[in-house]
Amino acid sequence: MASDADTVFDLVVLGGGSGGYAAALRAAQLGMNVALIEKDKLGGTCLHRGCIPTKALLHAGEVADQARESASFGIKATFEGIDMPAVHAYKDGVVSRLYKGLQGLVASRKITQIEGEGRLVSPTAVQVNGQRVEGRHVLLATGSVPKSLPGLRIDGDRVICSDQALQLDYVPRSVVILGGGVIGVEFASIWRSFGAEVTIIEALPRLVPAEDENSSKLLERAFRRRGVKFEVGARFSGVEYTENGVRVSLENGKQFEADLLLVAVGRAPVSEGLGYEEVGVAMDRGYVKVDGYCQTNVPTISAVGDLIPTPQLAHVGFGEGILVAERLAGLKVTPIDYDGVPRVTYSDPEVASVGLTEAAAKEKYGAENITSFRYNLGGNGKSQILKTTGEVKVIQLKDGPVVGVHMVGARMGELTAEAQLIYNWEALPSEVAQLIHPHPTQSEALGEAHLALAGKPLHVHD
Repeated sequence: MASDADTVFDLVVLGGGSGGYAAALRAAQLGMNVALIEKDKLGGTCLHRGCIPTKALLHAGEVADQARESASFGIKATFEGIDMPAVHAYKDGVVSRLYKGLQGLVASRKITQIEGEGRLVSPTAVQVNGQRVEGRHVLLATGSVPKSLPGLRIDGDRVICSDQALQLDYVPRSVVILGGGVIGVEFASIWRSFGAEVTIIEALPRLVPAEDENSSKLLERAFRRRGVKFEVGARFSGVEYTENGVRVSLENGKQFEADLLLVAVGRAPVSEGLGYEEVGVAMDRGYVKVDGYCQTNVPTISAVGDLIPTPQLAHVGFGEGILVAERLAGLKVTPIDYDGVPRVTYSDPEVASVGLTEAAAKEKYGAENITSFRYNLGGNGKSQILKTTGEVKVIQLKDGPVVGVHMVGARMGELTAEAQLIYNWEALPSEVAQLIHPHPTQSEALGEAHLALAGKPLHVHD
């Protein structure tokens, strides 16, 4: 709790998820007196119900697949099944260790932590537990929750959201997943690796529709090989209980029966009933409106993370939180180029990207000014060792810098660190081609694509 009722903090942060705690840590580091209000646990969705637990389950699935396929590597092993209590113990252990570390980090910065549900009551104050917490500036960081479709009720029994999917104590025999975006395809990978029959329903024409079209095609091809079924360009019309599960109906007349329906149609901002509109904060469909510096129309209030209409990624929240703290400290800050933020879908195979899709690049610069190259992982030694397939696609402004990098294959997310430097530093393919990538690594695939664009391909067939 705050030390006394007269304390006025430099910054009051409402929400202790990725954006909120990043802002609190950086502000404290810069000498500010900070109060951090959180009704649940520090770390928010990412740590407890999103990034970390889902990736732990995905890794468990990867281990299961490797056990099944061990003979192809010359290893004699047997796969006996999935022990879900043990899988959850592994997952929860990872979350617990990170949570304890975060608690210690926040405490070490002398941040005042207040546990409770806060509500904005003035441009400079949050009410929590009957206490008014005053600040020279308030940061709204209340995050998001899984959303549904009109008329579709998530009951937590046979119709579930991602939060509930993370707690299932059994492997369903069959699942229909409504939504072929990041959340949907990641859970499809998890359950398929665990042995379930999976069908994805996506209203748009392709899986991961926000990604480059070529990436979608590669993922769809890989999912077909894995036995993951999907219906794209298909709109949901209803769900009903059957004797043992659910029957999902589509507008095109098709029906699918399964044990469960996972609703994975995105996440909605948490803003209702928190006093934002009453205080005068401009809103749009539940999102808080901000400028490029995460500043709202109220001078003493900023907002970050899933609460604002920017990419719903934990690392975006980190960046926005740091930006706000540094702006309040009087440091020079630069608006975030959201196209330059790495995006990774941790399915099997992974889909990773930085920058513009080819369609977006052509729309922005004109089709005649764009060129691209696709390097097949079949020519990459480490990818062959891993038995993964896919491509690295690089999009270039003709005679200019790289404006997009799109990758599909195992472990491609690890290559986005270099890809974001290439994009954000506006590197020319010829400049990247001068760099020597270590052999044998998958990073060579990124190097090979740039060598080809620079006019000197190496491991590429003419």
